[in-house]
This record gives sequence, C-alpha cells and structure tokens, in this order.
Amino acid sequence: MRIIISPAQKMNLANDDFTAIDQPALLAHTQILQTYIQQLSFKQAQVLWQSNDQITSLNYQRFQTMNLYENVAPALMAFDGIQYQYMAPSLLDQPALSYLQEHLRILSGFYGSLRPFDGVTPYRLELQSKVDFIHNGTRFTKLYPFWQKLIYQHVTDQNDDGLIVNLASKEYSKAIIPYLEESDRLLTCTFASIDPVTKQLKIKATEAKIARGEMVRFMAENQITDGEALKQFDSRGFHFHPARSSSNEFIFIKE
Repeated sequence: MRIIISPAQKMNLANDDFTAIDQPALLAHTQILQTYIQQLSFKQAQVLWQSNDQITSLNYQRFQTMNLYENVAPALMAFDGIQYQYMAPSLLDQPALSYLQEHLRILSGFYGSLRPFDGVTPYRLELQSKVDFIHNGTRFTKLYPFWQKLIYQHVTDQNDDGLIVNLASKEYSKAIIPYLEESDRLLTCTFASIDPVTKQLKIKATEAKIARGEMVRFMAENQITDGEALKQFDSRGFHFHPARSSSNEFIFIKE
C-alpha cells in the first residue's frame, strides 16, 4: 500500500531532532529544475512563483545559494503546512515513523516523489507552475510532461497490493492518474460537509487539509495496511458515509 500527499509551500529546517537518511530518488531531474530556476531573473522567478516581493526575494536567494546535498532535512519534518502540523510527525513513535517511511510518498513539483526521510532543502515550485525551458531538445512549458511517468513509478515501486490511498490535491494526484495500470487501485479520501440547501458536498480547503493530516497520523498509529480499515477514521466530526462513497472514493462527512 502507498499513501500519497501534497507538499506544503511553507518549509522549516529548524527541527534538529531528526536527520535525513537518504537522497531523493529523482534528484537528477531536480538538478535540471534547479539550474533552470537559478538562471531566471528576479522578475521571471516572481512570475513563475506567482508571489509577492517578500516571498520572491526569500526564495530567489534560496535558489542562488541552494545545495541539494548539504543542510538538508527529512521531507516529512521540513514541510510545515496545515496538513503536516496536524500530522504532527515529530510526536510519532518509531513504529509509526517506520510505517510512514515504507508507505507514505510526498509528491513534489521540484523533487517529483519523496520518501519521508529523504533529505530536502527549502524550495518553491508548484507542480502546476508554468515553466519554460529546454531539456534534451524538448521544450517544456508544464511540469507534468517533464516528470512523465517517473512520479508514478516511484510511488508504485514494490507496491505489491496495488493500493494507493490518495490524500493529495487534484494538482498532485494528476501526476500519477494517467499512468495507473489495471493492477492499481487508487482510493481517494474526500472530506466534506453537506450543503443544507443544495444537499451537495461542500469541501472547505482548510478543514480538508487538517483531515488529511489526521488521516495520515491515524494510519501510522494504527499501522493500517487495508483500505477497508480507513472507514474507521473518526476525527473532528468527520465520519465515513457509506451511501455517498464508492469502492474508489471514500467520503467522510462532517456532521
């Protein structure tokens, strides 16, 4: 079984309690992106990142001095968005962390796919970013064709039962969906509420991120290896809703 999640834009290397144990598997492609971004002007980088002057300045400097091999931190600890805060990986015990190292993959526009304890450095690059560079004679304006099947292959490597629990946003799950094979089963978990007027599902971004983080924590603490066991997740008012769910999408409704 594999679990896929999105990265976070906010990153923090201040946690000294954990160290990286390996390099990202797709680092050769990361180096290509690093070189491309380092050659951009400040204004070009700002357009790429769609960021204000302060955030652009921070990340522009990061890329100018970037070293992919030194002063790195485990990906699971380095990302500091809402999902990761509620996952609270620094509070997990060793069996739970070992579970995540085996089953969890963090998808990334810059690194492709990461194991939790792969060493990363702060960066900014969304998977849906509009790029413009040439590699091996091919011009790329999007990152999806640049990564091609590599992200999918890393996620599914040695995934014997074919189950992929999708806790990523559409932007990131899109990197593997086109390459799914018959032996794969993508199980998407959706966290929503029911609109009292339309009775339609309504997804609130912040609540969904929190629930995704808590779902990862739930899986790690309980060593979940069976998709059916996800139905037992019950947190912050979210409960599994069988009537609205299907075999490939488990819907959790907040009452």
